[in-house]
Amino acid sequence: MIDLKNTALGIELGSTRIKAVLIDRNHVPIASGDHEWENQLVDGIWTYSMDAIRQGLRDCYANLKRDVKDKFGVELTTVGAIGVSAMMHGYLPFDKDMNQLAEFRTWRNTITGQAAAELTKLFDFNIPQRWSIAHLYQAILNGEEHLPRLAHLTTLAGYIHYELTGRHVMGVGEASGMFPIDSQALDYNQRMVDLFDALTEFKGYGWKLRDVLPRVLSAGEDAGSLTEHGAAFLDPDGDLKPGVPVAPCEGDAGTGMAATNSVKVGTGNVSAGTSDFAMVVVDKPLGVHREIDMVTTPDGAPVAMVHCNNCTSDINAWVGLFADFAQTAGIQIDRGQLFTLLFKKAMEGDPDCGGLLSYNYFSGEGVTDLDEGRPMFLRTPDSHVTLANFMRTHLLSALATLKIGLDILTVDEKVEIQKLYGHGGFFKTPVVGQTMLSAAAGVPVSTMETAGEGGPYGMALLAAYMIWRVGNEKLEDYLENKVFSGAKSSTLMAGKADVDGFNAFLDKYKKALPVERLATEVL
Repeated sequence: MIDLKNTALGIELGSTRIKAVLIDRNHVPIASGDHEWENQLVDGIWTYSMDAIRQGLRDCYANLKRDVKDKFGVELTTVGAIGVSAMMHGYLPFDKDMNQLAEFRTWRNTITGQAAAELTKLFDFNIPQRWSIAHLYQAILNGEEHLPRLAHLTTLAGYIHYELTGRHVMGVGEASGMFPIDSQALDYNQRMVDLFDALTEFKGYGWKLRDVLPRVLSAGEDAGSLTEHGAAFLDPDGDLKPGVPVAPCEGDAGTGMAATNSVKVGTGNVSAGTSDFAMVVVDKPLGVHREIDMVTTPDGAPVAMVHCNNCTSDINAWVGLFADFAQTAGIQIDRGQLFTLLFKKAMEGDPDCGGLLSYNYFSGEGVTDLDEGRPMFLRTPDSHVTLANFMRTHLLSALATLKIGLDILTVDEKVEIQKLYGHGGFFKTPVVGQTMLSAAAGVPVSTMETAGEGGPYGMALLAAYMIWRVGNEKLEDYLENKVFSGAKSSTLMAGKADVDGFNAFLDKYKKALPVERLATEVL
């Protein structure tokens, strides 16, 4: 039996998968659906087409409906609340009638270097290239013709939320990837808004920044309800009924924090999938570092974020190669089983990978100041070439850039990290991902049973918080007392050999970075 009104639905549009997770009143996942997709490089821009976005979202929801029907024998006609999240940042501009004015420019693009540098200097606040405001200002610097018609600038999550509710709003965590946030006001930083407006006033576009940015909401606030258009947009079959409350949309950083109970000061988490990023909630202002973003939790607390554009894409490519080999050899093996097999094999490798080296850069990487990427595998003639070392090399490579950023936080800024929570596909194989991250960060790493659910589970929790919290109950208290008080988790600390091995690997990794830079110039 299932009471649909006593459920909450989270949907997240990730880089390689759109996933929906339905939870019950006990915050336990009871059904899910997904859709695999991939970004496209079109005329030098990493993007997803609107058709791919709409069709992928609907296919994901249809698969969720099918799962609910198979498990409970009922049609999914309603839920208690819905929340939508997506990969943060990027550029989605619309006119007053919500006609799209330019291609969707995702977080993966590194085409806003001039804008990011100028705004960082103007604000005395790090503005990464992938942030929406960097894309907007770069479009201004480039003199793009659509700017006089700009009426709404949003993100992927913000666009989906608008389609569902008709409201141009978003959660504060997602908004913090568009423009810097004042955590006291729970709104865009007004000093910086004024500076930007003064900088661009001479263009005479007829709009100011607040005219085009979404309104900021904190977790739990009213962000609208599902309209008839929104219900049909998500479920063209017509089974889903309008009127469902919709939570403020969030970014994958915020949902990762919610999914791992990491919204309190001093807590931290690492989300590792197509990209990887570490989030550490802080209680003090930090210096301006190109490698560190300052964003917020879904309820507005400041967060130091180390974001890396590349994580598992290169691993996926190599696993695909092994899958081809298996098929050629007449061996039938499930792709998920193959991932598990190869991840476990990495645990047998030399701690420093036996002299093997790889760069997982499918795209540019801000932390290491590369505007483009070229995946590379390197070795010397005397390297210890084994399958275990090969796989371990790619797992460590997936975390190497993150480690460079974390060192700035812990060494330069003296931020103390007691423990990290890991979630996302990198941690699906028990022990392996945890061990590698613990070796990189030098602290214990915990995962929960829901680690593989990741962001959509976190978004479902934020939707649940909106409708099931009591009075003025804070998000951190709701998660601690209502969601995770009895959660099953595992914690481990990498051994000294693994930690020392990662550091030795990273030394070689940093010394060889000029090779990666040269590859972007000659290949």
